[in-house]
Amino acid sequence: MAIAVVGCSKPADPDVPVNLMTGEPEPKASGKPFDFREKTALLDFAYAYPADAAALPALAAKLEGDMRDDKADALNIARQDKQARTDNGAPFRPHEMHSKWAVTASTAGLMALLQEKYVYADGAHGMTTYKSLVWDKQGHREIELAAMMTSPDAFSTAVRDRFCEALDAMRAQKRGAPVVRDDSAFSQCLDPINQTLALTSSDGRSIDGLAVVVAPYQAGPYAEGSYRIALPATPAMVNAIRPEYRRAFHAVAADPPPKQADYMIGPVDGGIKAPSIK
Repeated sequence: MAIAVVGCSKPADPDVPVNLMTGEPEPKASGKPFDFREKTALLDFAYAYPADAAALPALAAKLEGDMRDDKADALNIARQDKQARTDNGAPFRPHEMHSKWAVTASTAGLMALLQEKYVYADGAHGMTTYKSLVWDKQGHREIELAAMMTSPDAFSTAVRDRFCEALDAMRAQKRGAPVVRDDSAFSQCLDPINQTLALTSSDGRSIDGLAVVVAPYQAGPYAEGSYRIALPATPAMVNAIRPEYRRAFHAVAADPPPKQADYMIGPVDGGIKAPSIK
């Protein structure tokens, strides 16, 4: 289902975000942040999402369903692990699953979110993963980001060179030496389409950027952590969006260098910082 494009004859208030697809002002969020935590002998479980998401009932219901599924799965795995360890006379360490969502873009028509999830199920350390979501505010439904693209290959081509350049620069900064291409997997570039992609907005009026989030072990060893790269929208990127969604996007006039997207820094318990770009 496409998002309708409707003309607007009344002048826009420059201080109020306006939906580029409908011309209507964006309503202010009326929800409250959702923050659930339950700690038992089996599992330390936490799940949170911000007020902007809570203000959209259908989205909040989807996230709460996601939370219930995650908790049920995590409890099942923890019970199985405890039973196996008890049978073998080994100690059991409580599992952890902490998830937090951050809004990376909110216009009158779309909301984009990024989730950071930390899971510990015994072992030397836990693991952090990411996923993103695009919500159609008018249609009250999720839109798969891939469905907004003319094709995943076209979108990847539009952003790959700039993503690879930024990834290597950040690798070099973390490693203290330039990246040299060799047979090592951690010296190769990655296809951005296979990473977590989150739409971003700098002004609340249009989608004008993309955050590419690379989980630990994908671009480097665990010690390097994750990589978060902010790519301002270019004409090539916007042209790789299907026409029915393209009006919601805004391409930058120039081609500024990629930067690090600082959406979630530090331990999960430290909370998600407001989206910013360094």
